[in-house]
Amino acid sequence: MELKGLAAVVTGGASGLGGTTAEMLANAGAKVAIFDVNAEAGEAHARRIGGLFAKTDVSSAANVAESLAVAEAAHGIARILVNCAGVAPAMKTVGRDGQPHDLEVFRRALEINLLGSFNMISNFAARLIPAEPVGEERGVIVNTASVAAYEGQIGQAAYAASKGGIVGLTVPVARDLAEHRIRVCTIAPGIFLTPMLMGLPQAAQDSLGKMIPHPSRLGKPEEYAQLVRAIVENPMLNGETIRLDGAIRMSPR
Repeated sequence: MELKGLAAVVTGGASGLGGTTAEMLANAGAKVAIFDVNAEAGEAHARRIGGLFAKTDVSSAANVAESLAVAEAAHGIARILVNCAGVAPAMKTVGRDGQPHDLEVFRRALEINLLGSFNMISNFAARLIPAEPVGEERGVIVNTASVAAYEGQIGQAAYAASKGGIVGLTVPVARDLAEHRIRVCTIAPGIFLTPMLMGLPQAAQDSLGKMIPHPSRLGKPEEYAQLVRAIVENPMLNGETIRLDGAIRMSPR
């Protein structure tokens, strides 16, 4: 699909991978709606890129439906969805104090990362299906998993389970939506320079970068956004999870 003039929704679009992707889409001529729980950052970024912001809890069906209606009223039917909203808790199955993993922490990771992504997919697709196709397709959905889906590290049980679920739903959802000419792909990033990592000392960032075979550095959010654009513009990319990780395979810790 050609991006110019199309309406797009980016969850977690206030910052990080989502923020950079929202900016890329806007620069390419798309009409971008940012869905995020951080209203201050989301509104500021939306103003910066000439987009729209809707405060959205992706795990809430009612909130997602409301935000999609607001975005559609402003921009028309959304043809592109990029799911970047997520949380990354760190907690062992049994802690050093002998206490079991906090079930609410595990549940929250699943609700935001996995249920939230599927909630967005389902509601987005339901609104898009009645629309006329643009060329040979109606729209494109890009989800965000993680290499932790394959090699979750110590303390990443909740995060890895939620991201593994996103990998697992990619093919069946792509098959579900194929008859409606809506494509679905997933990106599994490795170690990227997100706001969380930017807060680390440079020495720590360099150490993490050296874990990556090539290029031996942290991934740039622009490289994630570049892959989103490639997926949107290539009609044969469907039902695929693409590792974007410089060939890293994560160690236990």
